[in-house]
Amino acid sequence: MNLIQKSLFELQEMKYKRFMERLVPTVPKDTILGVRLPQLRKLAREIVDTEEAKEFINQLPHLFFEENHLHSFLVDLYSKNFDEAVTRAEQFLPYIDNWAVCDSFKPKALKNDPKALYSKIEEWMQSDEIYTIRWSLVLQINWFLEDFFHPQMLERVSKIQSKEYYVNMAISWYYSMALAKQYEVTIPMFQKQELPLWIHNQSLQKALESKQIDVVRKKELRSLKVSRVPGSFLAQ
Repeated sequence: MNLIQKSLFELQEMKYKRFMERLVPTVPKDTILGVRLPQLRKLAREIVDTEEAKEFINQLPHLFFEENHLHSFLVDLYSKNFDEAVTRAEQFLPYIDNWAVCDSFKPKALKNDPKALYSKIEEWMQSDEIYTIRWSLVLQINWFLEDFFHPQMLERVSKIQSKEYYVNMAISWYYSMALAKQYEVTIPMFQKQELPLWIHNQSLQKALESKQIDVVRKKELRSLKVSRVPGSFLAQ
């Protein structure tokens, strides 16, 4: 056991471990220690200048779920510019195997060049890797639905075709947030039923649960839910 793993075991909470085992079912239970995210972020800040951390970030794959979280936070701390953030991210992406690490991985240096970042996002959206695709969507949800939004982005996301649950959930999350932040340009996609049925309904459901959408708009969203009709294109 190395020093970083020893530090993680010292922060372990068995009750939290059992909770996380249920929350991230794609991760083997024996690789989940049970360390909370604030503790992992704090540990990353504490070790960032150590030789152990500098070696750790080049030692992929890691054994424990929390090591991957820690790795993602160290990428954020080590990345001083856009190019470095992209390089480190692309080294790490093939080893992300769950939604939790994927969704919390947001190196701030990527925001230094939004145009170049969106070009990379378009590449990542075409990946064959589940969590690389999901990550491209998470970045858009966080950084491209307000200041850097363009309506064409909605159509580009709609071109993602996947049977993977964690990809389609992220697509639904994306459109629900688009309804919250860019309602007028997003709602026609639902009025015209342009999305696959499951994503259409799941997006609407998540939007209806949002506190960012007012009651008047929620009434319209509720009316746009579609039942499966055998033989129709919506049943696909």
